Amino acid sequence: MPTPRDADATRARLLQAATAEFAAHGIAGARVDRIAEAARANKAQIYHYFGSKDGLFDAVFGAYAARAAESEYFDAHDLAETAGRVYDDFERHPELTRLTSWYRLERAGSPEAIAEIAAANEAKVAAIAAAQREGVVSDRFPAEVLLGLILVVATSWGSLPPEFAGLETGYTSEERRRFVVDAVARLVA
Repeated sequence: MPTPRDADATRARLLQAATAEFAAHGIAGARVDRIAEAARANKAQIYHYFGSKDGLFDAVFGAYAARAAESEYFDAHDLAETAGRVYDDFERHPELTRLTSWYRLERAGSPEAIAEIAAANEAKVAAIAAAQREGVVSDRFPAEVLLGLILVVATSWGSLPPEFAGLETGYTSEERRRFVVDAVARLVA
């Protein structure tokens, strides 16, 4: 019988292998047999720990949301720097851009929401609305629209088509981050 430590290690290997598989192939294209093989586990463990391939994707994607929430990157009173930290996170974890894209493509219109992400977004919208009432943040846009715009600006560099690369004239990551922070500062002023 596996010890709790063995189970934790297996679960961690499955999440790591699933992250790579989902980033490369999306939810529909991912194969549990490849995930199990990469994790040195068996398919039955995937179903035991996560219930289904979709449950495994939710665990992978939800882990990013949980990590972001724990890092306290969100500050409704400094949304420009919040956008900079989101940009940093996507720069440090390029697989996150692909996972997010697959999530949008394959779960668009789905009633299934990842609870951690839904709760985090509701809290962010409430914090932005409070900052708007305090006069710290512009109320030109509703709070939920503003959060969406901030996320789009913060993640824009990773979601541009490859043909755009030739137009950006070699900006460094630090320069692109400054553009993100400046754009959001102007958006919320």
